[in-house]
Amino acid sequence: SVLDAATLAERARRTNPALAAEEARLRGARSNRELVRKNRYPDINVGIAPTQMRSKITTWELMLEVNIPLQQDTRRAQESEAQALLSAQRSRTQALASQLLGELGQNLAALDAARRWQTLARTQLMPQSELSLRSAMAAYETGKVDFATLLDAQRQIRKARQDHLKAQVDAQLRLAEIERIVGEDL
Repeated sequence: SVLDAATLAERARRTNPALAAEEARLRGARSNRELVRKNRYPDINVGIAPTQMRSKITTWELMLEVNIPLQQDTRRAQESEAQALLSAQRSRTQALASQLLGELGQNLAALDAARRWQTLARTQLMPQSELSLRSAMAAYETGKVDFATLLDAQRQIRKARQDHLKAQVDAQLRLAEIERIVGEDL
C-alpha cells in the first residue's frame, strides 16, 4: 500500500528537505574533518617562472616552498574541534531523523483512527440516526412521542454527519502532514 509505514519511512529518509539539509551539513563536517587531518602533512609548492629582458627570455627561475606543520598542539586542537563538530552534526541529523519518523508513526496512527471513525460514522452512526429520525417522525405523527423527541432525533443525525465530516477533515490533515514529512505528494 502507498501508506506502508516502512516504505514511507524510507521515502522520508530519501526525500525530506530538512533531513536532506542536515545530511548535507553532515557531509560538509566530514569533509572539513578530512581537510583538517591533511594539515598533518607538509605542504610542498613548486613553481617555475621565466626571467625576461626586453623580448627575450634569458633565464628560468625554479621555486620550491615547503611548509612543515610544527605547531602540533594547534593542529591537534583543530582536529579535535573538527571531530567534535562532526559528532554534533551526526547527532543533530540522527535526532531529526528520529523526530520525523516518530511524527510519521503518530500521523499514520491518527490517519488510521480517523479513517476508522469515518467508516463507523458512515456505516453505523448515520444509518442508525436516520432510522431513529424516521421512527421518531412516524411516532410523532401518531402522537406517541413529543416534539422534543423528534428534535433530538434530528440533532442526532446532524451530529452523525458532523462526526463524519470531522473524520474526513482529520484524515486529510493527517495525510497532508504525512506528505510534509515524506517531502512529496502521495
